[in-house]
Amino acid sequence: MSDAKPEIWFYHLERSTLDQVLPGLLEKTLQRGWRALVRGAAAHRLDDVDARLWTYRDESFLPHGRASDAHAGRQPILLSESGDNLNGAQALFIIDESDLGTVEAYERCFIIFDGRNEQALQHARERWRTLKAADANLAYWRQTDEGRWEKAA
Repeated sequence: MSDAKPEIWFYHLERSTLDQVLPGLLEKTLQRGWRALVRGAAAHRLDDVDARLWTYRDESFLPHGRASDAHAGRQPILLSESGDNLNGAQALFIIDESDLGTVEAYERCFIIFDGRNEQALQHARERWRTLKAADANLAYWRQTDEGRWEKAA
């Protein structure tokens, strides 16, 4: 990690669900040679993500584990409710309005929120304002009508 501030990317889900978007982002993260930490606010949501990463594609899966599992530090993708970066991840994925915490240990943070949920949308807007006021390195990504992601801010 350089002395530069980590990039914090907001992903505004409108046409796709978390289950559709997260596996692709995690694949790209692993292709970069990075490890990932997926932080969720509730164990049952992480259970859903856990199941999805095993089954999202017929011909493959994404290697991952839970923070509570033995050898959590060896996992390329770690699912956790806590802020502990047990696997030395370079990428942090925030789902379900979970706490961002300190981000200095990461290269990039992804804040993924459902724009169809008014509470999630308001939470993301407030988080954006707070981070912008703190001079964070922000980017905002939105899905086009064709389903591609484009940087909107």
